Amino acid sequence: MATRVRPGSKRCAVIGGSGFLGRHLVEKLQDRGYSVSVFDLHQSYQLQGVTFHTGDLCDRQALLSALQGVSLVFHCASPAPASDDRALFERVNIRGTQTVIAACIEAGVQKLILTSSASVVFEGTDIKNGREDLPYARKPIDYYTATKIQQEKLVLEACDEQNGFLTAAIRPHGIFGPRDPQLVPILVDTARRGKMKFIIGDGKNLVDFTFVENVVHGHILAAECLRPDSPTCGKPYHITNDEPVRFWDFMSDVLVGLGYSAPRYHLPYTLVYGLALLLWLLTLVLRPVMSFKPTFTPMRVALAGTHHYYSCERAKEDLGYKPVVSLKDGIQRTVLSYPHLRHGA
Repeated sequence: MATRVRPGSKRCAVIGGSGFLGRHLVEKLQDRGYSVSVFDLHQSYQLQGVTFHTGDLCDRQALLSALQGVSLVFHCASPAPASDDRALFERVNIRGTQTVIAACIEAGVQKLILTSSASVVFEGTDIKNGREDLPYARKPIDYYTATKIQQEKLVLEACDEQNGFLTAAIRPHGIFGPRDPQLVPILVDTARRGKMKFIIGDGKNLVDFTFVENVVHGHILAAECLRPDSPTCGKPYHITNDEPVRFWDFMSDVLVGLGYSAPRYHLPYTLVYGLALLLWLLTLVLRPVMSFKPTFTPMRVALAGTHHYYSCERAKEDLGYKPVVSLKDGIQRTVLSYPHLRHGA
C-alpha cells in the first residue's frame, strides 16, 4: 500500500471530471482552495491549475498514477441514464467502481465520495418525502438504476474507519443547470419535433429538480464532514433543491423560457406507461436484427407521471446542508445559458 497522504491535505481527484456535474465540481473545488486533478476517458475542456489524466475507469494502473498524493476522491463517472446499454452500465458502474475502490486503497486515499442517485429506491411508484432508509428498489425499472444500486452498495460497504478509508454517497435527483447535455437539450429537441404537446397523467405530480450548484455543494460538504467516528461514514445522502415542484410546471417553465409552447393536452398515465413497456419489450426482441430507441421508456414515463421527491433532513442534520441556489433562480440561469436552443435560433 502507498504511503498515506497526510490528514488535511487539499489534493483531490474528480473521476468523471470532464462531465456535466464533474466540471462544475472541479470549478467549485478550485474556488475553495483545493488542488484538483481530473481522471476521465476524454478531456473535454482546459482549466488553469487542473491536471488531466485520460484513461479507462477499469484500468487500475492508469487510476493509480492519477491518484498519487491525493487524499480525497469524488467518483462522478457514469454513462447517461438514457443510454440503455446494460453491458456499458455494468462495466462502468460496477466493475469500474470496484477498480476505483481498489486503486484508492492502494494509493492511500482517505476519502471517497460517490455520486449515486435517488433512483436507487425508485420502482416507478409514488415516493413522497422519501428518506434514505427506504429499501433499495427490488425491481429496478432500468439498467441504470440496477447498476447504481450495486455501485452504491460497493462504495458504502468499503467504508473502513479502522484502516482510515472513509466513504459516503450523494443521491441527487433531477440535476439541471448550465452545460447540461441531457435534460434541456433533449427537452428542446422533443419540442422541436412537435412531441411536447402532451402532459402524462393529471399534471399534479410533485418531483425534485436540483440545480447543479446545490449538488456540488452537497458533495463538498460531505467530503469536509467525513471524519472518523462521524455519522457521515458509510452513509447515503439525498441532495435536492428542497422545493418539490409539479413535474410539468418545471418543464413548462424551461420550455416557455426558451420560447416554446407549454404542453397542454392530457394523456392517461396507465395508457402511456403500458405503451412504453410494450415498446421497450419490442426493442429487446428486435435488438438482434435492428435497433431503435423509443421516445418514452418505462422509466421516463414513470418519472413524468408519478410523485418522487425526497427529504434532505439527514443532509441538513449531518452536513449542515441547505440549497445555495433557489429553484426559480436555477431555472432562470439555466434558460439564459442556452441561447442557441431558443426557438428560432
